[in-house]
Amino acid sequence: MEGSILSLLPPILALAMVILTRRVLLSLGVGIIVGALMLNGYNPVDSVAEIVSIVAAIFVADGAINDWELYIIFFLLLLGMMAALVTRSGGSRAFGEWALKRVKTRVGAQLVTVMLGIIIFIDDYFNSLTVGNVSRPLTDRHRVSRAKLAYLVDSTAAPMCVIAPVSSWGAYIITIIAGILATHGVTQYEGLQAFMLMVPMNIYALVAIGLVLAVVFFKLDFGAMRVHEERALKTGELVDPDSGAIPGDQEDLKVSDKGRVGDLVWPIVALVLGTVAFMIITGIQASEGAATILSTFENTDVASSLLYGGIIGFAVALVLNIVKKTEASDLGATIWAGIKSMLPAIYILLFAWTIISIIGDLGTGQYLASLVDGNIHPMFLPAILFLIAGFAAFSTGTSWGTFGLLLPIAGEMAAVIDITMMLPMLAAVLAGAIFGDHCSPISDTTILSSTGAGSHHIDHVVTQLPYAIVAAVITLISYLVLGGTGSVILTLVTALVLLVITVLILKKLSTPIES
Repeated sequence: MEGSILSLLPPILALAMVILTRRVLLSLGVGIIVGALMLNGYNPVDSVAEIVSIVAAIFVADGAINDWELYIIFFLLLLGMMAALVTRSGGSRAFGEWALKRVKTRVGAQLVTVMLGIIIFIDDYFNSLTVGNVSRPLTDRHRVSRAKLAYLVDSTAAPMCVIAPVSSWGAYIITIIAGILATHGVTQYEGLQAFMLMVPMNIYALVAIGLVLAVVFFKLDFGAMRVHEERALKTGELVDPDSGAIPGDQEDLKVSDKGRVGDLVWPIVALVLGTVAFMIITGIQASEGAATILSTFENTDVASSLLYGGIIGFAVALVLNIVKKTEASDLGATIWAGIKSMLPAIYILLFAWTIISIIGDLGTGQYLASLVDGNIHPMFLPAILFLIAGFAAFSTGTSWGTFGLLLPIAGEMAAVIDITMMLPMLAAVLAGAIFGDHCSPISDTTILSSTGAGSHHIDHVVTQLPYAIVAAVITLISYLVLGGTGSVILTLVTALVLLVITVLILKKLSTPIES
């Protein structure tokens, strides 16, 4: 059964259920149960024991605690609590008021939004909600449509999170990659190093960010976006009046009216600096002999560094709330809200770790690789995986679920066909998941970007879709180059040239909107 066509059943069943039910945890859970039954001759007792042993191994192995997995979970919880405290302190609102007095142009207002999206990379939820709320007073003043604001927010949130190691996404992806590398005996690089090597291969994320900057500087408004921007500039109506009122945020946290810019800035600075400092410290401690920059980051303890950085960031956010004499009951409610915001991500992570183990035992990737080998040239594999991941994320509305489902399969296929294609194929999955996420109307990030920007959700989906497709076409061609040549530099040059040509064409076709 292992390595046969039946090994496809658990992942295909999980994907089909996600598409039909839109419930990732239920679908991954069914895939896990079916896979465990297949591994144990459909004996329910042995299958339950198999699942329990896999889950237990996530936390304890060989009599010792797996601090990596536990620290990653704690880090996610700290991020959620810190984000909630920043909102409660009024830091986001204070920053918006500060920027309003200093940014004088429409391009400048949009550029501030993009820069904030690039800087606030610690978590996509935090990014989407914070950047949208911070930028809204500024972009409203300059008559930037809410649909345009939602696009600027959404197209920087996930692309930045997926290439930043010091983020909830980075921690999640590094953990999965580390497991894949260990499974296939890849020892020339650790999870963090592999992640960093994959950053320049994540073409869609890089192109999406580049396209956003070009849209801002060259005013590349086309398709449905142009309709919204024309109405905003000419009439001052930032949303479509025919679409009705914009649904307000539900269960909003109470926000202090004594917020300052530092209430937003200092927790983020503390998180980033604290994490980087401990990455250097733990890397030096683990390096044998004279530590170099390379050896330091090769041997750094990512999980503990993220945990310590998260503790520092959370502590700073908590102190900033305490000095405002926030009541203990309000602090407790805020912290609990932050914890709840991260629980879905943690659940998905646990299920992803479990299904990785089961898919590996079933030999799913090995079977797929045996079908591809000799039928599809390896040069097409990154492009094909990009499209498959895009479809999966579009159908499910979740990048994280797509990562958990397809990364281990891509890893096993690469291990069988050509181990040197491991990182390009994994990077293609990451890129495709972001593309599908940008196109999906049921994506959490897409929904939160609409919410943070104060845009009608369907308006955001329709206006962002053409830009996502443009970036995807450039990415697809670039992945053909990567698969054919194996050269990351040539691939990046191809993507850059195609992006420049695309911008020039769009600039020629998009006449300036007159107010």
